[in-house]
Amino acid sequence: MNENRYALDRAGLLADVAEMYYLEGKNQSEIAQHIGVTRSMVSRLLKEARQRGIVEIRIHRTLESDPEIEKALAERFGLKDVFTVVLRHPDEEHLLNILGAAGAEMIKRHLKPDISIGLAWGTSISAVVDAVEMQEVGDVRITQLVGAMGAQYSEYDGHALVSRLADKFGADGFFLNAPFICPNSETANSLMQTANIRQTLQLGQQAHIALLGIGSTEPQYSSFFLAGYVSEEELLDLRQSGAVGDVCGIHFNARGEEICQDFCDRLVAIRSSDIQNIPVRIGVAGGDGKALPILGALRGKLINVLVTDSFTAKKVLELDQLL
Repeated sequence: MNENRYALDRAGLLADVAEMYYLEGKNQSEIAQHIGVTRSMVSRLLKEARQRGIVEIRIHRTLESDPEIEKALAERFGLKDVFTVVLRHPDEEHLLNILGAAGAEMIKRHLKPDISIGLAWGTSISAVVDAVEMQEVGDVRITQLVGAMGAQYSEYDGHALVSRLADKFGADGFFLNAPFICPNSETANSLMQTANIRQTLQLGQQAHIALLGIGSTEPQYSSFFLAGYVSEEELLDLRQSGAVGDVCGIHFNARGEEICQDFCDRLVAIRSSDIQNIPVRIGVAGGDGKALPILGALRGKLINVLVTDSFTAKKVLELDQLL
């Protein structure tokens, strides 16, 4: 049996086992007996089917919002829209999935035909894309706003996110085929002057909606640091400069002022003035360590639509009174 035939047969077996288990309601012992393998083998086949995307599991969670907090945030920061998901516990185990579902709902509110959506990168954006339902919208364009983070984090990388969302909307995807962080500003500037990259960045500047994560400079929450793209020393330098968070690598202090220009100059990414010109700028973030970065992003007008959780939202309002 050649390699392609084996792969097809394997995929067919995985689909058969998944259908018997999820659609026909057979238990693993019954399936094992039917196909002539052990029960533990059936368990492994089901796991492989999920890992390979043959099985997709979607949980339809009812999201409860807090209109009072949403009104307070909208009035205080002049927001176009807010979705504050009510949590029962501050350490909600499935917070990322919940924020993803809320972010998908926010996209749905603002989605219409003949529209362009710009995507950043990160776990929160990946959760939103996962939660978006497949639909034909009509002449939608999906554009990558920041360069690639690398193969190790492909699931959360801008290129993969653009591909996944474009597939769900039947849309065209436009990519930044360059690294996000360069060794120096000269390399970044040279890359940004190349025709394809310049064209994609210009398309990003024309986006109607931007879907943005909000990063932190605290070591335990910093995606840049945890992914190995900045050293502990570099992160300390950012913090000592007053940086509390970032959007698309654009770092800002608690007052929302853009700082750490040397770092930003090393990025192949959309710039702050271009982000601020995008009509709908959706920031998705929540949980421990994100209140202060959210406050900075709101004050700096990098986002004008917020998706977060009720505990984080209350912290943002409290910090706004203190700082």
